[in-house]
Amino acid sequence: MIQARVEVGVASTKAFTAQLTDLLLLTILLGRRHGMSETHEAELVKVLHGLEAALKDTLALEPKIRLLAERFSEKHHALFLGRGPMFPVAMEGALKLKEVSYVHAEGYPAGELKHGPLALVDDDMPVVAVAPNDELLEKLRSNLQEVRARGGELFVFADEACGFRDEPGVTVIAVPDVHKVLAPIVYVVPLQLLAYHVAVLKGTDVDQPRNLAKSVTVE
Repeated sequence: MIQARVEVGVASTKAFTAQLTDLLLLTILLGRRHGMSETHEAELVKVLHGLEAALKDTLALEPKIRLLAERFSEKHHALFLGRGPMFPVAMEGALKLKEVSYVHAEGYPAGELKHGPLALVDDDMPVVAVAPNDELLEKLRSNLQEVRARGGELFVFADEACGFRDEPGVTVIAVPDVHKVLAPIVYVVPLQLLAYHVAVLKGTDVDQPRNLAKSVTVE
């Protein structure tokens, strides 16, 4: 139904982004039925037409992400953080990393950081953050400062307008600047690529992770 064709790998990737895209289309349709202005609808449709170009620009980050993966290949744990609509994106990034590379990873809402996972942060726990330039950015920035204060190494996926810069303990991967409704679709791609390259470096079977099966094949 999502028209993404066959997903060969057990750890689905394109089905995730296709589902997000379809949900956005459904949202526009519901909006039309419940009073959304034609101007707003036209704006969202125009934004959607730019998705392909945004994803191509994001896929161009792969060489940088391949190098980044080398810093994860010997790790045993990782924490992924996001706020608002980026929390599920962080969860997807963590899920893919654990599924295909067997690195224990958890996605967590950044706003809840001090209520649990901050106790685990040290210099051996890489912390990945997804940081689009939205209304939650400054709160997320504060969360990331707490991670650095405890010696955690940060890997921040953010667009250039956010003002993050590489520094000791902080690596920034510049993601294309996109409309906020596209951000979850675009930001999940580099996280999936990170999981893939970590798995390749560790020599695991990316398409058939151990112990896993597609939900359509087993009850």
